[in-house]
Amino acid sequence: MAATTSPDAPLPVGQVSRLIGGWIDRLGAVWVEGQITQLSRRPGAGVVFLTLRDPSHDVSLSVTCYRAVFDRVADVVSEGARVVVHARPEWYTPRGQLSLRAAEIRPVGVGELLARLEQLKKSLAAEGLFAADRKRALPFLPQLIGLVCGRASAAERDVLENARHRWPAVRFEVRNVPVQGVHAVPSVIEAVKELEAHPGVDVIIVARGGGSVEDLLPFSDEQLVRTVAACRTPVVSAIGHEPDTPLLDLVADLRASTPTDAAKRVVPDVGEELTRVQHLRERALRCVTAHLDREERGLAAARARPCMERPQRMVDERAEQIDALTDRSRRTLGHLLDRAHSELTHTHARVVALSPAATLRRGYAVLQHEDGRVVRAADEVGPDEELRARVAEGEFAVRPVVAPPA
Repeated sequence: MAATTSPDAPLPVGQVSRLIGGWIDRLGAVWVEGQITQLSRRPGAGVVFLTLRDPSHDVSLSVTCYRAVFDRVADVVSEGARVVVHARPEWYTPRGQLSLRAAEIRPVGVGELLARLEQLKKSLAAEGLFAADRKRALPFLPQLIGLVCGRASAAERDVLENARHRWPAVRFEVRNVPVQGVHAVPSVIEAVKELEAHPGVDVIIVARGGGSVEDLLPFSDEQLVRTVAACRTPVVSAIGHEPDTPLLDLVADLRASTPTDAAKRVVPDVGEELTRVQHLRERALRCVTAHLDREERGLAAARARPCMERPQRMVDERAEQIDALTDRSRRTLGHLLDRAHSELTHTHARVVALSPAATLRRGYAVLQHEDGRVVRAADEVGPDEELRARVAEGEFAVRPVVAPPA
């Protein structure tokens, strides 16, 4: 229960310290895992003092134990070792200090560490952090490369020298950090975040030389893996040697077998690129030359055609064809006109021969009533009716004559 206090009724420091100690005592004994950063074994002292640090966070606790407890693991435990401690929290009331009183210390073996890493690897893979479709392509020629490595390390020298040998104009933004020990993980994470936030960095290289499994453990830390997975800038992992495969290799956009290999894969070789450019220029020249040669041959073949050598020849051939067609059309039209004239002459002769005028010229006459009707029978004519007789050369009036009885 929270203590009831007020400005008029405050609690003394001693009582507050005792209350805190009472609350801490309720926690009871716990198993704690961490990495030993400081170890103090004073000769003749019955108590050993340790500092236990979280490898992934900047948090540490003081641990004390009796010499007998520590002597059981003294041969296998030293500064930098990972241990599991069974301890009870203790609150030192006079000074207000918290520490852990260890009753048992167990070293974390390599086999156990590898088993935990394998379990973490499966968990992160299930989340898709190692998926190939998450990998980002590296820029062809990065203008500024971020480098996370140990200070004055062989890895830093290999990356810088090989990169500048391949492309002298390349620039680096270097972050020197601890690459092993308790401070490695938070330092590397902070450096990666700084380079990720840098607007000019095109690619980030995290490099470290070889080492034991324990030395490379910081590069399999879950927080570091998630930090790299969240980066928008491509990240290259160059940790250890070819057989070393920390989890950072799996989440990075590119895994380099060594720091030297990272420099070769991030920066193109200026000599190779100049050679490639020269080859491309030669290839382009050959292509253009071949195209011009092909077009020249086509032009020569076109010019060699008869119609191009003597363009008027086509006109002459067409003129001869036009003359022949004109003569043929005239002959055809003349034949048609001659035949039509002959047929017209024959028709005219037949019409003339069959016309009434021709009959009249042979001495016949046509009798007509006064109204113009032709007389066809004798009984159509009255005794006193005056008729008109039409002959070939004119007409005249006639009267019928009644014949005397026989």
